[in-house]
Amino acid sequence: MSPYPLGRLAFLWLSLLMLPALPALAGPAFLVDADWLAEHLDDEGLIPLEVRYHPHRHFTVGHIPGAVQVQRFKDLGDNQASPIMRFPTRDAFQETLRGWGVNDDSTLVLYDDASTALTSRLYYLLELYGFDMERVKILDGGTLEWTGFNELVKEPTPPRARGSVTLKPANPDLFVEWTDVYDDLVSRRDPEVILIDARPHDMYTGEVIRHAIMGGHIPGAINRVSLEGTDGQTGKWRDDDALTALYARIPKDKRLYVYCHDGFRMGLAYLQLKHLGYRDVRLYNGGWSHWGNELTLPVVEGPEPFGGDFAL
Repeated sequence: MSPYPLGRLAFLWLSLLMLPALPALAGPAFLVDADWLAEHLDDEGLIPLEVRYHPHRHFTVGHIPGAVQVQRFKDLGDNQASPIMRFPTRDAFQETLRGWGVNDDSTLVLYDDASTALTSRLYYLLELYGFDMERVKILDGGTLEWTGFNELVKEPTPPRARGSVTLKPANPDLFVEWTDVYDDLVSRRDPEVILIDARPHDMYTGEVIRHAIMGGHIPGAINRVSLEGTDGQTGKWRDDDALTALYARIPKDKRLYVYCHDGFRMGLAYLQLKHLGYRDVRLYNGGWSHWGNELTLPVVEGPEPFGGDFAL
């Protein structure tokens, strides 16, 4: 007599039905929605930080109540460097944070109007200099998410009491200089290193030249457009399946160098890759705003990572 009274296939089907459901893919723990922020907005020590693409809209369009304006170039770059979007020094960034009223135990909620690309730069700098990242959140969808059910205000936020946050020296495992990129990718073609260009594809190929004298990409770079990991209509992150597809065929056991023009799209790529489990992700300090303006550094035009003389 068969041990499967209902038939073997029926028995297996019933067994599958009794298996526990697989957990849904969890979104990034640092992303919060407008409901969460509205509930916690008055929490002691919580500071909303707004990074708008056009900073004047902090006042002309409005901001979340209590938000501190972050001027994306002046506050998030090295004002004395060339290009200006090299990472600010620890002391300069620490002074900026203290001016915003940030302490070591502050909870920071970052938001923008650019699909989290701008907030990603701020998030990365906080991690670069050793801030407690358990205390940092990003409002998924930014201003669009907030205005779904909440109001923006135009009145300037009263200055906060000066903060006392203390940052650490920059983590050398989170960034690279142009010499590292040149040595590892252009010269030695180290198989353990992958270079990612996070810019739009037409800038990668050189069809569009922006923010630099030269067009194209660094020899060996592959193109992954980080903003494709967000929904252009809502400004929110796409789900993990979409992010996984975006970075398909990039092994997780390699060292990744990432760059864009001025440090925002690569910051978004950094967050996406770290969320997906890539362990060693480093940003090029200066990016294309540096490489593309140094006329002696080599450039490849077209869709291939290595083209022209570098294809040999």
